[in-house]
Amino acid sequence: MENRSNIFARLRSGEPVPMDDPGFSLVAEAVNRTFRLLIQLNGAADTDQVRSFLGELIGQQVDESTTLFPPLHTNYGRNITLGKNVFINHACSFLDLGGITIEDGVMIGPRVNITSENHPVEIQRRKSLAPREVVIKKNAWIGAGATILPGVTVGEDAVVAAGAVVTKDVPSGTVVGGIPAKHLKQIEDFEAAE
Repeated sequence: MENRSNIFARLRSGEPVPMDDPGFSLVAEAVNRTFRLLIQLNGAADTDQVRSFLGELIGQQVDESTTLFPPLHTNYGRNITLGKNVFINHACSFLDLGGITIEDGVMIGPRVNITSENHPVEIQRRKSLAPREVVIKKNAWIGAGATILPGVTVGEDAVVAAGAVVTKDVPSGTVVGGIPAKHLKQIEDFEAAE
């Protein structure tokens, strides 16, 4: 059935998909696979093992310059793309059916939530998944406990302050913070680097 076979492509494209769509049975199978891999990843004895299990989880080799401190929580994993020299601290949660791209040199603090998944507000459509990709550009720093919501791009060299809830794009070379996150300042040496 067409709906079943392309459910992941449909979700990745940002198309809202009702949760009673027949393709969601494939999502359930993938989630179960992910949970089994997370048990191994989160129980790994060293960073090399973690990197190996992470590569299996996301379906691509993870560069040896990238480090993850478990535990990690995710529901799918295959739509996470990691660059080189990325650091992800403890207890992060990544909901990635809509896609999460983390570029080179990004630092992610502990307990950061990145979600590419949402639901429509309208009651009749609420049991649909409305995904939108999240992109964290090169050398960005996401502070402890921050939340990045669907469709957000965090620009190069930007900083998201601890505890911020980011609902809209963050320009390159800026610092944002608060709930919802607002512009706090321009990073001084960013302008000199341009």
